[in-house]
Amino acid sequence: MTKMIQYLMLTAVVLVTCAVPGLADVRIKDITDVDGARSNHLVGHGLVVGLNGTGARSLSTQQLVIDMLRKMELTTQLARQTLQDNVYKSSNIAHVMVTAELPPFARKGSQLDVTVSVLDDSMSLEGGTLILTPLRAVDGEVYAVAQGQLSIGGFRVRQNTPGGQLNHPTVARGQKAGIVEREELGQIDRGGVVRLNLRAPDHATARSIMLAINKQYPATAKTIDGGTVQVRVPMQWRMDVSDFVGELGQLTVMPDTPARIVFNERTGTVIVGGQVKISAVAIAHGNLVIKPNTTLVPTTPPAPKPDEPPAAPPEESGDPVEDVLKSLRPRPLPTPEPVTGPLILHNVEQTYTVADLARVLNALGVSPRDLIAIFQTLKESGALHADLITQ
Repeated sequence: MTKMIQYLMLTAVVLVTCAVPGLADVRIKDITDVDGARSNHLVGHGLVVGLNGTGARSLSTQQLVIDMLRKMELTTQLARQTLQDNVYKSSNIAHVMVTAELPPFARKGSQLDVTVSVLDDSMSLEGGTLILTPLRAVDGEVYAVAQGQLSIGGFRVRQNTPGGQLNHPTVARGQKAGIVEREELGQIDRGGVVRLNLRAPDHATARSIMLAINKQYPATAKTIDGGTVQVRVPMQWRMDVSDFVGELGQLTVMPDTPARIVFNERTGTVIVGGQVKISAVAIAHGNLVIKPNTTLVPTTPPAPKPDEPPAAPPEESGDPVEDVLKSLRPRPLPTPEPVTGPLILHNVEQTYTVADLARVLNALGVSPRDLIAIFQTLKESGALHADLITQ
């Protein structure tokens, strides 16, 4: 592992583990959704034409083209013969599935972005045009139609040509290709009451929201459960409920988050919440033993005496890992000790945070895989007070 990779890994873990959730105020609108204001998924299938030989010649796709031409009432003799014989061979068309999301409060004529995905064996949608496609909701009703030019944001090199593939050419995006034809307006006013649904349910956060609202609008909010806060609309806002919800969204709270560690072993990513704590425990992993200092409190350098010059700043060692460690030690950290003889376990006599442990392990160059193994073992021992989430 290069020095730069070690530096980036160390910086990322320290920044994440040292950040304590709840110290920054966030707007209520950023952590809640208004009950009744929801989006709806739309889906449909259609044809993409104009491909440059990257479409499909499958029988099902060709039959769809024939059905489309029949609906267009092509009545020439050649067309009738072609349609009757079910012969319409072309590699410039593709059978696709079209999906979109109908946002809350979308009105007729509003434009939507659509995603177009290949259903047959077409190789690429580059340069294609989506033909008029109805988009339906789960109730079977048509809420929007889509048509227009597609963009794949990549390319696919043909065979017998040097090169490869960039991005995913069998999925395309139609910017503003959908048009809303039927409205599905949300209902946020439920008899003078508005409900706020927390995106991450938590009883402490719900209580903080309730207190913040009652401070601005006394005796209007109450918590239903850890995921819902109910707000009674004041009389002066009864005719402008939407404006009242906008005012609620601007209020700020300090959300509380549970102690949690999220890790992805495939990518070596470890995210540690600042609330995670470790109880008294002895830690040994491989040839490493972690021994903490007796105190873990913030310290400041003593003031120089009048007859003594001020202490010189620490010299840079030239090693980015060592330099970062020097700048990130506002307090004594657990002391790593390599094992050279018989294995001796050093007991951790007091509770300290995972941030302290992570700093030491990263300074020793412990890999993310070993870091994950240590956290899992600590959890099994009962010394790690946090939820482990594996991705």
